[in-house]
Amino acid sequence: MTTITISGLPGTGKTTVAKLLENRLGLRYVYSGEIFRNMAKKYKMSLEEFGQYCETHREIDEDLDRYQLGILRQGSVIVEGRISGWLAAQNHIPAVKVLLEADIAIRAGRIVKREAGDLEKRKKEILKREKSEATRYKKYYGIDVADTSIYDVIIDAGDKTPDEIMEIIVKHLGE
Repeated sequence: MTTITISGLPGTGKTTVAKLLENRLGLRYVYSGEIFRNMAKKYKMSLEEFGQYCETHREIDEDLDRYQLGILRQGSVIVEGRISGWLAAQNHIPAVKVLLEADIAIRAGRIVKREAGDLEKRKKEILKREKSEATRYKKYYGIDVADTSIYDVIIDAGDKTPDEIMEIIVKHLGE
C-alpha cells in the first residue's frame, strides 16, 4: 500500500508530477489546493484574500486538513498539498513524503505561463501568499515550512522536466 505526499511552493510542478505519478502507478490522486481554490470562489475571494481571511478563521484550514487526513489514512493515494507531508508525519501515517523546490523566478515564470499576468506582480503575489500560509501553519500546527527534515525525497524541480522528477520518485519507491 503506497501513499505519496507531494508538497512544495506554488509553481514547483506539484500537480503535473502528481498526475504523471497517478498515470504511472495507478494510484488515486487528490489535490487539496483545488479544494482551497473552490472554497475561495465560494467565499467570492481571490486566493490572496482568502488566505488572509484564513489567518483569522482557523476552522477553514482545519476542515481542509481533516479531509486530507481522512484520505491519507485510507492509503494507496497520492495527496498533493502544501502541508500534506507534514500532516502524514505528525499523524504517523506511513507515506513517502516528497518535496519539490524551485527558485521564485522559475516558479513565477511557470505560473505566468499557466495563468498569464505580469511576472513581477506574480512574484509579489506568490511571496505574500507564502508568507500568509507560513504564518497560518506555524500558528495553527506549529509547522515551520522551512524545516524540510520530514521529507523522504527533496527534488530541485527548477532544472528538471516533470518526467525526470517522476522518475526520481518512482526510483525512490523501488517501482
